[in-house]
Amino acid sequence: MAFDTQTLEPLQTSLSRLPKIARGNVAVDLPVEIPTDFRLQSGERLAQRRITGRLHGREGAPLVVVAGGISAGRFVHRTETNGLGWWSGAVSIRGPIDLNRFQVLAFDYAPESASGARPVTITTHDQARLLALILDAIGDPIVSAFVGCSYGGMIALAFAELFPERVEQLVVVSAAHRAHPQATAWRGIQRRILQLAEAAGRPEDGVALARELAMTTYRTAEEFADRFETVAPSRVGGSYPVCDYLTARGRAYRTHTTPARWLSLSDSIDRHQVTPEAIVTPVTLVGFASDRLVPIEDIRELAARLPTLFRFVEAPSLFGHDAFLKEDEAVGAILRAALKEITQ
Repeated sequence: MAFDTQTLEPLQTSLSRLPKIARGNVAVDLPVEIPTDFRLQSGERLAQRRITGRLHGREGAPLVVVAGGISAGRFVHRTETNGLGWWSGAVSIRGPIDLNRFQVLAFDYAPESASGARPVTITTHDQARLLALILDAIGDPIVSAFVGCSYGGMIALAFAELFPERVEQLVVVSAAHRAHPQATAWRGIQRRILQLAEAAGRPEDGVALARELAMTTYRTAEEFADRFETVAPSRVGGSYPVCDYLTARGRAYRTHTTPARWLSLSDSIDRHQVTPEAIVTPVTLVGFASDRLVPIEDIRELAARLPTLFRFVEAPSLFGHDAFLKEDEAVGAILRAALKEITQ
């Protein structure tokens, strides 16, 4: 896999040009300029000129990078303006990723959700290179741990493949070295829904409907059987209880992103590919037996091929791919064990 080494040069950005980082457990945004010569692997340029990270936790503490699914971003922890954050069950004061012990860096994936933007061909290695720009800008710290879940786990693997000297350990949850063809098939249907809706002039409806389909792949048949009865509507065309649930989830998401951003990131998942044997960073690997998007067989293969596998946890869950967001106790115990040896 070839990369333009010029794009990997450190930014000439000093801490004095970034927002002042407050002491204590105060979060701060870090907008970082993307160099004008930065090109994606595809040769394309990003329309956006900045990539934004966010530091949470104690200044000067060991740095932990946290990244989640394509809906995740820099607001990983509870904030006054953005509610709970996407993973407050894990990232909190005295939580499994303890903001009293660590400084956490989360970041927004490219591309931005700009109105009228076009899709771009972006890879997990591209996202890793953008993360490296943020690290350059804050002084090139060694990452004590990179905790990545779903798409974030793919980026963690790509980051370790590109920058083994910059990260001391990985915790990869619900992610493998490649996308599974069945999952690509589901995402391909979602992308065609988005394209059809855009062509019809109804982009938000397309986002909502694609999200409904996505929700059926994140969860399990067993959970749906547990939660919903098959109560037929009075007439054809009416909705069933499970359909009402999905419609509500889609409606809540319809303005969360744009079709162009979803198309870019969905395609990025399906382009993901790393060589496990090339990853020399110690890895804690976590998979859930019920996950249909990232089948446990793929994670077992990754575990078998990693030369420095530290620990492989294969866990049951009712929640399928969403288990990392729902199984707080089990995931918390794994995170505490993985991070317990990190010292100042």
